[in-house]
Amino acid sequence: MSLTINSIIKNIPRLGWGSYASSSPYESTQKALAAGYRHVDTARYYDNESEVCRAVKDADLSGQVFLTTKITGSEQSRTGGTSRAVEESNARAEKHGVKWDLFLLHDPCAGKAGRLAAWKELEDKVEKGELKYIGVSNFSQIHLQELTDGGARTVPLVNQIEVHPWCQQRPIVEYCRANGIVVQAYCPLVRTRRFDDPVLKRVAEKVGKTGAQVLIRWSLQKDFVPLPKSDTPSRILENADVYDFELSEEDMADLDSLDLGAKGACDWNPVDLP
Repeated sequence: MSLTINSIIKNIPRLGWGSYASSSPYESTQKALAAGYRHVDTARYYDNESEVCRAVKDADLSGQVFLTTKITGSEQSRTGGTSRAVEESNARAEKHGVKWDLFLLHDPCAGKAGRLAAWKELEDKVEKGELKYIGVSNFSQIHLQELTDGGARTVPLVNQIEVHPWCQQRPIVEYCRANGIVVQAYCPLVRTRRFDDPVLKRVAEKVGKTGAQVLIRWSLQKDFVPLPKSDTPSRILENADVYDFELSEEDMADLDSLDLGAKGACDWNPVDLP
């Protein structure tokens, strides 16, 4: 299943495998690809770009996997940092015969001026053919609007944020939908911390699926692009087995009622940075 993004990215696989904090990025990427995933998310901060790219190459799937990476705010803040980051990440991918499909600003930590300058550098890289598609991560609706107000030539294609029933970030999601920005959902499984929630357990029992599958299905039915992460082969398979059922309107409403706002986030949430 794929999702049309704006008029520029033709298709992006609706379900991705997230490599954050993977203890075995090469092996787990291979397992995800063998399970049918065709969308892999990494970042310079994760320090596993090379392993992910090598796994795609060794699986003989070059050109068939949608690959995403990201540049941190600290890199954006340094003079020439954005350009160097793009060059380094591109070199890592090219070494293994693959290319990045999507390059994101990982966070808003560079500040208003730094974010805008970094975004314009990414725009330049797209015009020069050095990058394909660009977007952001952990940006609030204020950060996104600042790019437009600051003279950005393009709207980010993607905003990757933490989204799940306990942290729904509705103002950001609404802004993204109104402006044609696809929401990629990281931590869609809440790092398993809420698997004992009685509402989740009830819905899972009703549909005959696991809590993880219900959470991924909730994300898909919200038109998000979930990025579940696991290094366990059985769970990698389980997380991809989400297309043979649907959640009812009642199920979706019950899960929607769990929102805790900022308190529901798994970790520090940089969307509130100035």
